[in-house]
Amino acid sequence: MSEFAQEDETVREPADETEQETVESGNEQDPVAALEDRLLRLAADFENFKKRVARERAEYVTLANERLIGELLPILDDLERALVAAAQHEEAKLEEGVALVHRSLAQLLERHGVEAIETDGMFDPHVHEALMAQPSEAAEGSVLDVVQKGYKLGDRVVRPARVVVAGPPAPAGD
Repeated sequence: MSEFAQEDETVREPADETEQETVESGNEQDPVAALEDRLLRLAADFENFKKRVARERAEYVTLANERLIGELLPILDDLERALVAAAQHEEAKLEEGVALVHRSLAQLLERHGVEAIETDGMFDPHVHEALMAQPSEAAEGSVLDVVQKGYKLGDRVVRPARVVVAGPPAPAGD
């Protein structure tokens, strides 16, 4: 080989990153193997990322639950005091205790964005669950009675309201 050819080889720079890695590592593997290695490393990095995100999400849920439980414990204490009053047959104190627990729990849920679903008006299948249709003089499809209240957290329905819906009026021939 001539001196000119040797200079040309040593001055030449790699054309892409894969070739650069091959030259830097000293391996003279083919570019396909280098790309496969790079893809495997990228896939492993992505799997590690997914696992880390899942771990962090679980930690956030645990932290949120811990805070909510901390706020529920005083309500549990109030309920225990109401049960002690019931054991002593003090009906007035029992009623006060149960009302206090109900009020405390309702306020706690409200502070966390939980609100009752409106049941006045027409049946809405997105927030109501019809248990039965009852013949009525009211407009067909209107809510007649609430069997169980429903609740929303923000825009999401936590539990639909279970309702009785007005059906067509009963036939007059009966």
